[in-house]
Order: sequence, then C-alpha cells, then structure tokens
Amino acid sequence: MEILKRFLTMIKSQINHIIGLAEDPEKMLNQTLINMQEQLMTAKRQVAIAIADEKRLIQEYEKERQSAIEWEQRAILAVQQGNDTLASQALQRQTEHIRLAASFEENWRAQKRSVDQLKDGLSKLSIKLSDVKRQKDLLIARVRRAQAQKNITETMSTLYPNSAMDTMERMEKKILQIEAEADATAELAEEIHSDHLLAEFKKLEQPAIENQALIELKRKISAFPITSKNKQLKE
Repeated sequence: MEILKRFLTMIKSQINHIIGLAEDPEKMLNQTLINMQEQLMTAKRQVAIAIADEKRLIQEYEKERQSAIEWEQRAILAVQQGNDTLASQALQRQTEHIRLAASFEENWRAQKRSVDQLKDGLSKLSIKLSDVKRQKDLLIARVRRAQAQKNITETMSTLYPNSAMDTMERMEKKILQIEAEADATAELAEEIHSDHLLAEFKKLEQPAIENQALIELKRKISAFPITSKNKQLKE
C-alpha cells in the first residue's frame, strides 16, 4: 500500500502547487493531469509486478506440495520393498517439501491480501482520477471566465468618463484648428489666383456706374408734367 500512499501524496502536493502559482493555470492543470496519469500507470505496473509475484508464490507452493506427495509415495514404495532405510530418507525429503510448501503458502496468502488491497486501491484511484479530470475541466472553465472578466475590467478601467471627455475636447479643438487652416488656405489661394489689375479697374468703374444711375433718375423726373405740388416742392 506504500505506493498508493505516495501517489495520493503526490496528487495533493501537485494540486497545492498549482494553487500557489501565478503561472498559466490552464497549462498547469493540464500538465498536472498528465503527470497524475503517468504516476497512475507506474502504480499499475508495480501492482502488476505484485500480482506476478503472487502467481509465482502459488506456483512454488503447488510445486513443493506436489513434491511432498511424490516423496511420500516413494517412502510407501520403499516400505513395500522392505527397505526401511530408503523409506526413512524419503520421509525426510517429504518433510522438507512440506515445510517449504507451508512457507510458500504463507507468503502467497500474505501477497494475495496485499494484491487484493492494491487492486482495490487502484480502482479507487481510477475513480479519483476521473473526478480530477472533471474537476480540471471545471477549473479551466473558471479560469477562462475569470480571465475574460479581468480583461473586461482592465479595458473598462481605461475608459473613465473624464478621460473620454478630455479626449473628445482635444479632438474638437484639433478639428477646429484643421478647419481654420483649411479656410485660411482657401483664402490665400483665392488671393493668389485673383486678377489684381482687373480688380483695380472695377474700382474705377464703380463711380461711373453710380453717376449713370443718377442721370437715369433725372431723365425720368423730367419726363413727368410739373404739377402744383411739384411746383411747390420746386419753389
């Protein structure tokens, strides 16, 4: 049972090791499960060796028991032949095989009890490993959910209202500056491409246009008959 105790201790230590680490939990959980499966396979191989030892002990026990029977038969044959000396030697050999058979039987029964316990322990460990696999999937789901929440929180922490408003104000000022520069550029372009000489002549023509309007007004007035009211206004 010592191997099972070591295996259980290993499981507890690795789980505690994961909890205390700040590394990638999902990778650590997967690697720990792989390690546990390898340890379980090692335990199975050692249990298989124990079973092989049990079979070897029972074979040795059966062999010695059969030898004791055979030497008893030889002793009987010697007695029947009147050879007591040979019969006594055969009985001594029988006694040796009986003693060895008893020893093998005792060791075999002890080994069988140990193997039965190991088999039961392996069965429980297999069930435990299945539980660990399911628990690992749940833990990984929790890790992913926690990581997603952490990412959202970190993103939201960079989007405070004041920060957003400051950004908007900076962008508005920048846009106004760009618009002002665009207007100034347009005005400058208009000045560059305008005909200065034509503009000067238009200035000279402006009074002539005004005088022509005055002449036209006087012409209209002279075309109307002079009334008494007009006379009064005239006087």
